[in-house]
Amino acid sequence: MAQPQPASVEDFKPGQQRITDNLEQILDVIPMEIRQSLENHERLEELIEIVLDLGREPEARFAGESVFLLERGVTSDDIEYVTSRVGQFGGDNRAGIERTLHRISAIRNRNGRVVGLTCRIGRAVYGTIDIIRDVVESGASILMLGRPGRGKTTKLREVARVLSEEFNKRVVIVDTSNEIGGDGDIPHPAIGRARRMQVPNPSEQHAVMIEAVENHMPEVVIIDEIGTEQEAYAARTIAERGVQLVGTAHGNSLENLLMNPTLSDLVGGIQAVTLSDEEARRRGTQKTVLERKAPPTFEVVIEIMDVDQLAIHPNVQETVDRFLRGTPPRPEIRVRNDRGVVEVVQEAPERAEVLSERRMPPSVERRPAAERDEDQARTEGLPTGIVRVFPYGVSRSRLERAIQDLNVPARISRDISDADAIIALKATYRRDNNRLRDNLGTNLPTFVVRSNTYAQLASVLKEMFHVSEQDDESMAIKDAEEGIEKVLQNSDSVELLPQSAYLRRLQHQLAQQYSLASESIGTEPYRRVRISKG
Repeated sequence: MAQPQPASVEDFKPGQQRITDNLEQILDVIPMEIRQSLENHERLEELIEIVLDLGREPEARFAGESVFLLERGVTSDDIEYVTSRVGQFGGDNRAGIERTLHRISAIRNRNGRVVGLTCRIGRAVYGTIDIIRDVVESGASILMLGRPGRGKTTKLREVARVLSEEFNKRVVIVDTSNEIGGDGDIPHPAIGRARRMQVPNPSEQHAVMIEAVENHMPEVVIIDEIGTEQEAYAARTIAERGVQLVGTAHGNSLENLLMNPTLSDLVGGIQAVTLSDEEARRRGTQKTVLERKAPPTFEVVIEIMDVDQLAIHPNVQETVDRFLRGTPPRPEIRVRNDRGVVEVVQEAPERAEVLSERRMPPSVERRPAAERDEDQARTEGLPTGIVRVFPYGVSRSRLERAIQDLNVPARISRDISDADAIIALKATYRRDNNRLRDNLGTNLPTFVVRSNTYAQLASVLKEMFHVSEQDDESMAIKDAEEGIEKVLQNSDSVELLPQSAYLRRLQHQLAQQYSLASESIGTEPYRRVRISKG
């Protein structure tokens, strides 16, 4: 049977789709008596899967309906007929049919004999990502969540085709169960010009993910079903090397994923922070609070509520921070209506600020222009020597560590009356702003941070003392060059200084130029690059 050819976007109007399912090829592996009963069904084109369980009636499943195909039970000969005509079953008990997207999954007894089969119809659907096309084209790393059967894998397949064919990007698919690219050595045409790496065993998926980046220099890596801690760690390593990730994970929503200790690292993770009595009182919270542990691996999370209804979190970092502060997330909700037109039925509150937020330090509170101009005047009026900083509602120990790490001319003042500047927590500053001004009788330079984390305190210190990102970048590159030189001379491995995800990415790329191995180790804010000979 001739293979379907992928259609270009120009072939369709908005919302139109082309579905190919190679239905004849899966019917060829079904016993003749069962096949004849199935072919007589009026909804054959809507078939989802065929279930064959030993001793039970064969069953065909459609959307909202299940039909028994015969009055007799399935025999061992029926099971053998199917298994002898499909590809080899892998470690995940899944097999396929050459150059199709159909999947046959086996149920085995205690002795390893196949006693049940689920023959799922694989369909290549063209035109499904128009609802998220702008997100895909942005280059952001995207994580899709949703219940089985909602179209996650179908969308991954078309993302691979669009990015590889229309944007000429180097796309590599890590295909664990051959669900994205189909069974056999030659992948299905639905993935376009994307390359496909098959995974011998599901337990090796994380290793193949790293191999894809180290050996084949992709611009985009596509992964289906990230489900283990090792795979989550591999995904973070790939993202830090500047590769766009598009994947799916187990979970129905961002909130569920955040509560999953195995996979929460994909969206930044959670850590418990214990505050002092004084600080907890100032912040108006309990002594133990939850904070995001690290930058998220994926910048955008898409919850697939239904085939044509999606909830998009365009700024995962902002969404997670809001959630931990007790603010319910408000995603952007898109639907495809009956006319095939995509509509935004709910706007995300942070949607309009996503791009601008990425261009400015995330720690500095966004305020009216008049207030920012006033702060700029205050910054320029800081003393030229040591600046005495009073922490108002923020951690003294974290601020002190940030001062030491950045080597800026500042020290912490114990008394607000002796301070040259104030670094204040947003909630505390807004609550006590008038009282602060009354007590001081003058206006000190005041810098507001959104949350009490090391990263945000370090960012506001950089703003105060005009520490540019270029300075950080040159220092990180110099540190990597010195480490590479040591490894090339004698050392087995060298650990570099802790850096941000962006600077670690530059260090990884530099190590790769010298054909050295590199990996990120540790947790934020001490996460760092280790370079070795491999």
